[in-house]
Amino acid sequence: MPLQIRRVVTGHDSNGKAIVTIDEIAKNVISPRPNVTSAVIWSTEGFPVDNDGDEDPATQGLKSTTLANGTVFRVLQVEPGNAPRMHRTDSVDYALVLSGEIDMELDDGVMVHLKAGDVMVQRGTVHNWLNRGTVPCVIAFVLISAKSVTVGGKTLPAHG
Repeated sequence: MPLQIRRVVTGHDSNGKAIVTIDEIAKNVISPRPNVTSAVIWSTEGFPVDNDGDEDPATQGLKSTTLANGTVFRVLQVEPGNAPRMHRTDSVDYALVLSGEIDMELDDGVMVHLKAGDVMVQRGTVHNWLNRGTVPCVIAFVLISAKSVTVGGKTLPAHG
């Protein structure tokens, strides 16, 4: 079943009154690799974030996993038998498993099993998501731009 996420976004009318500006099933669902679909719910550039205006950044076709000097709120659906993707991001990632179960693999092969309701903070480590179960796993991510990790004087840049 394709990813279907309802996104509700608030804003303001011309008098400054709070209103709902978007209430829809996310339309920007993509499949970056086999058995994985995702939708960007919102993204921001710069800190502090600018809440003015009515532009919808989710419709602007974000080309990368993260956004330099910004944030990305993305929902990912990982089907059983998904294609692997070992990667590192220049971000701190807050992840919340909404449904299903998934394994997070580190570059040394260590696996952490997560299920609905579990949360993870990913801090620039090389990792992979594997659904070895029988049902899709849906995960919400908030990725916040960060400097590349430095360990022992060596910079570990984003890749994958």
